[in-house]
Amino acid sequence: MEKMICRILLLISLSCVCGTFVVNVTQTSYQAEENHNITLEWTFTTTVDTSPDSLFIICYLRTHHKFSVLFVLSGGVEVPESQDQQFVGRAQWDKDVLRDGRLRLHVSRLRTEDSGRYCCKVKRNNLLNSSDCWLNVSAEKDCPKPERQNTGTPERLNTAGGGRIGFYCGLGLTAAVVVVLVVCCISFIHCHSDEKKKSAQSPLEDLRKEFD
Repeated sequence: MEKMICRILLLISLSCVCGTFVVNVTQTSYQAEENHNITLEWTFTTTVDTSPDSLFIICYLRTHHKFSVLFVLSGGVEVPESQDQQFVGRAQWDKDVLRDGRLRLHVSRLRTEDSGRYCCKVKRNNLLNSSDCWLNVSAEKDCPKPERQNTGTPERLNTAGGGRIGFYCGLGLTAAVVVVLVVCCISFIHCHSDEKKKSAQSPLEDLRKEFD
């Protein structure tokens, strides 16, 4: 696989670059989120007699740390075994638009490590050109978890509040009963003392009546 890639790159590098053969990107930079899908698209100059069999294309991701092949087309035939393991099963291309001078690559389930510069080199016969774009994949945003309705806590709070209210009500009633009992006792004692005084004064009154 590495030998094939080196051979294609060498073949492309030995070709002459011609101003009449232009390769462009439809968008110079892309912004996407992790686990989403994206479509990268390049356009190149075609002629009436342009055939996919005359095309040699290599598209790759270049970062400061690595070089990862995304897509290789040799003589109009895709070379899937040259694809880097990073993109296996995640990169596909549209065959139908290639004849129109369009290279469209679909990358699914994006990862943050997919960020970087994507370069696509296209060779047609002895003409060569390339163009690149930038892709920035941001980490997936954490979806806020729905707040749980904590039914237990309010019930406990209500129960505790009700307990306090009942406690204070009972305490108030107890105090009222005590006050009533104290008042009744005081009244009873006062009445009883009055009766004693009256009973003590009765014999004296009788004696006075007798001596008068």
